[in-house]
Amino acid sequence: MKAELVIKGHRPKLPIVQGGMAVGISLERLSSAVANAGGVGVIATAGLGLITGEQRRDFRQAYIDELARIIRKARESVTDGILGVNIMVALSNYKDLVITAIKEKIDVIISGAGLPLNLPSYLPEGSDTALIPIVSSLKSASVLFRRWLGKCGYIPDAFIVEGPKAGGHLGYREDELELHDNALEKTVPAIREFADKVEKEHGKRIPIIAAGGIVDAEDVEAAMRLGASGVQVGTAFIATEECDAHIRFKEAIVSASKEDIVVIKSPVGLPGRAVINDFLRDVEAGKKKPFTCPYHCIITCDFKDAPYCIARALIDASKGDLENGFAFAGSEAYRIKRITTVDEVISRLTE
Repeated sequence: MKAELVIKGHRPKLPIVQGGMAVGISLERLSSAVANAGGVGVIATAGLGLITGEQRRDFRQAYIDELARIIRKARESVTDGILGVNIMVALSNYKDLVITAIKEKIDVIISGAGLPLNLPSYLPEGSDTALIPIVSSLKSASVLFRRWLGKCGYIPDAFIVEGPKAGGHLGYREDELELHDNALEKTVPAIREFADKVEKEHGKRIPIIAAGGIVDAEDVEAAMRLGASGVQVGTAFIATEECDAHIRFKEAIVSASKEDIVVIKSPVGLPGRAVINDFLRDVEAGKKKPFTCPYHCIITCDFKDAPYCIARALIDASKGDLENGFAFAGSEAYRIKRITTVDEVISRLTE
């Protein structure tokens, strides 16, 4: 692997960014292991306050406290690596989490599930924290660039271009997932060309990081040929000993067939890709899972009419209770056949 990924002066040994997987999937163990192996280890922030703050009335403060604790805990285990956080724009306490991560001097903030239009406004002058938006089209990349430059005088430190093969919540309508124009083969070269124009006009290189459906070295090489400087890999890192999820969650990934990986309608108003199970079959059949929502943790969640609480379902799944939850996964999860280690996954990606 010859590509070099440079993100605001941060130089990972390998051009591999671990996807931020919530809720409770990529925390301090997985992120620090990937960072130590030479990639960018990423802590997912969604759900942190719900995991540890269920007995606290101030769950927003629980989010902040837990994020700071996990960043510090991960740093204790990292010898010489790069750590990032993934913060969803749709979180109701988005600003608080961004400010907390910056105060903890996190290396990279990755932000998606909506356009992070105001992200640079929280970054103090002189901060070494890099800002990376997740985009799914040339249009979203150009809108973000113009907004960041016009309002804050800031140019993105990289673009993560997430294609329709990704797991979790997707940046497309369900009827757009199979369109060829949305495939990485189309979006990565288009955004690479746009970033090259930005470099000529403003003198700043914007790396392109391809995401969605990356499982092995062939996928990585294909992304590099399209113009990517690196890749983001999520699902493959779930099936590792270091992943923070329960063993049953990992087993759901490695035992999934191609037919088991389905697109669902999430209560947050986006399609999502997951491994089918009885919980999701019940939801599809119209059965509701009774719940109360004292948090409203995601702005776009229609919690009054939702058939279930997605935060609760993902928390339960991460703890191994797949009777009351489910596992998000990318479209290529069926190609992952066993639980290995972070080092083995990286070997598979770089061989």
